Amino acid sequence: MSCGCKTSGDSSHSCGPKKTASGCENVNTCGNSYKLSVFDWLSNINNPASNRCDIVEVRFKNDRKSFYKNVNNIPLHIGSVVTVESSPGHDVGVVSLTGELVKIQMKKKKFAEESILKIYRQANQKDLEVWQEARKKEDSVKLEARKIAHRIGLEMKVTDVEYQGDASKITFYYTADNRVDFRQLIKEYAGAFRTKIDMKQIGFRQEAAKVGGIGSCGRELCCSTWLTDFRSVNTNVARYQQLSINPQKLAGQCGKLKCCLNYELDSYLDALSNFPSSSTTLDTEKGRAFCIKIDVFKKKMWFAYVDSSMAWYDFDIDLVKKLIAKNKRGEKILPLEDLKQPDIPVHTIDLIQENNVDRFEKKNRGNNRNRNQNRPNNGGQAQGQQGQGQGPKKNRQERPERSERPDRSENSNANSGNQQRQQQRQQPKPQPKAQTEKTETSSDPEKKQQNPNKKNFKKKYPPKKDKNA
Repeated sequence: MSCGCKTSGDSSHSCGPKKTASGCENVNTCGNSYKLSVFDWLSNINNPASNRCDIVEVRFKNDRKSFYKNVNNIPLHIGSVVTVESSPGHDVGVVSLTGELVKIQMKKKKFAEESILKIYRQANQKDLEVWQEARKKEDSVKLEARKIAHRIGLEMKVTDVEYQGDASKITFYYTADNRVDFRQLIKEYAGAFRTKIDMKQIGFRQEAAKVGGIGSCGRELCCSTWLTDFRSVNTNVARYQQLSINPQKLAGQCGKLKCCLNYELDSYLDALSNFPSSSTTLDTEKGRAFCIKIDVFKKKMWFAYVDSSMAWYDFDIDLVKKLIAKNKRGEKILPLEDLKQPDIPVHTIDLIQENNVDRFEKKNRGNNRNRNQNRPNNGGQAQGQQGQGQGPKKNRQERPERSERPDRSENSNANSGNQQRQQQRQQPKPQPKAQTEKTETSSDPEKKQQNPNKKNFKKKYPPKKDKNA
C-alpha cells in the first residue's frame, strides 16, 4: 500500500505533521506514491553477500533521475530527502530506489560508474526551506521566460522550468522545430533572473511526459507514469493491426503516434504469420479476384472481383490456402458466389440481459389489469357514482358489467335534462309487434345480452351536437 507521501520533488513536502529530511519510513518498498517509481521486490530478502550496494537512485522534479554513491554510509530508504553533489553547488532530491536493483537499473540505462557523483548528507531544515522557496518561483519564472522569448521573436516553447536545490541554477526545458539562436535570449534571462542559465531541448514526447495528462483511454499518460524509453512508432504498426490511418485517432497528446500501438504488435504479427499474403489473387472461372480485407480475430479473408469490387465474399483461411494451391497447379477455381458457404447463425445467451429492452419492466403488469376487470361489482353505489359523471377511465374498466344495471327509468333522475333530450332523440322508432317478435326469436341469446350494452353506451355517451350546423 502507498502511504501517500508527496516527497517527490514537489513544492510541498507532506511526509507527516513535520517536514523532516528522512522522508516517510512507511513508504519502505512500495514506491507507489512516486511517478516513474520502481518496486523493490528484493527488500524483504536478506543479501547473502557481505558487501551491500552503496549506490542509490535519486529522483528530482518530474522524470529526471540519476545515480549517486553513498560514501558516508548514511542509512537511507525510499523517500529520504538527500543533498547531493552538483555543478555548481548542490542539489536536493528524493531517494527512489536502494539495494541490488540499482545495479539492474544502471545496466538498463547504460549508466557509467565513473560518472557517479556522491551524496553529501540528508537534507537539513535549511536545505529544505531553500529548496521549497525556489520551487515556488518556478511558475512565475516560466511565464516570464515565455514572454521574453516571444518578445525577441524566437520560434520555441518553454515547457518547464527547474530550479536547482540551492537556487544557484535554473534549467529551461524547451521544444522547437528548428535550431534556435540563444545568444540574445541568455543575456535577457541572466539579467532578469540573476542566476546561471541552462537550456535543454526536449522532444514532444518528453514534453508530454513532463506536463502529464489523461489519454483517450481515460488513464494517465504512460510516458508520465511508468514509460521511460520511447520506441519509434510508424504507420506500419497501424496497418498490421487493421486500423484506419486516421491521425486524429492514432495520435496522442504529443502529436506523435501513440506508444500503446506497440503493445499488441507482437500478438498481431504471430496471428498474421498463419495468414496468406494480403496481396494474394485468385484465378476463378468468372475472373480474377483480389484480397480486400483481413479479419485477424475471425481468421477470415474477404475477396472481390477486379471488374466488380462492390461485392465482397469472405472465406476461412484454410479454404483460401486450398484455393491458392489449386491455382498453383494451373487449375481455375469456381466463382466466388458458388464457393460462398451459408453462414450458420450462432445462438448466444445473454446472461447479463443487457440487450433486453424489457428488463426494467414489471412482469405482472398485465395480470393486474385482468384482476381489476374481473372484480365483482359493489352494487348500486358504484352504479350511482358512474351515473353522476365519473371519469371515462372507470367506465371503460366496468363495461362488461353494465348489463346488471337497472333500467333507464331508474337512473333518469340522476341525469340532467339535456342528456334526457338527447337520449330520447337517439332512441329508435317503435316497430310493429310482429317485426319485433321475429327479430327476437331469430337472434341468439348472446346478441340479446350485447344489444342492451351497446344501447346504454350510446345513451351514456351521446354524440355532441354541433352548434354551428
